[in-house]
Amino acid sequence: MADILREIGMIARALDSISNVEFQQYDLTKGQYLYLARICEHPGIIQEQLSKLIMVDRTTVIRAVQRLVDHQFVEKRPDTTNKKIRRLYPTERARLVYQRTIAEEAYSTRTALSGMTPDQVDQLTTLLHQARLNVTADWDRVKHGAHRDY
Repeated sequence: MADILREIGMIARALDSISNVEFQQYDLTKGQYLYLARICEHPGIIQEQLSKLIMVDRTTVIRAVQRLVDHQFVEKRPDTTNKKIRRLYPTERARLVYQRTIAEEAYSTRTALSGMTPDQVDQLTTLLHQARLNVTADWDRVKHGAHRDY
């Protein structure tokens, strides 16, 4: 079988490493820019939804969000109907950094897709989307206690 997941992993790790260096100037470390971007895109999101959106466990989200709160990128506000629920909102500081994350993502996308035809880009997008759906279903089952049968 082809080493597709290794290739995807190398791309993801390289881009993540670059982003970690570039966003260090904003006091964002270890992928926190991703949490910040999703909160900016989904103001009022709760941590459980953020966990599913990024596909990481709740404990990881809790730590990352707390760091964003501590550095004044995110505010936690109580839900209007259920006071136990805390909704996440970007601060003005977060919105400014978010503009940089959009620019970085666009640059990285152009770099990654350089030399590909529009048809190839469409095909790659379709195939990667299907692969993500497959993995998401597996991830969800494992998160709910199932074991994969190798």
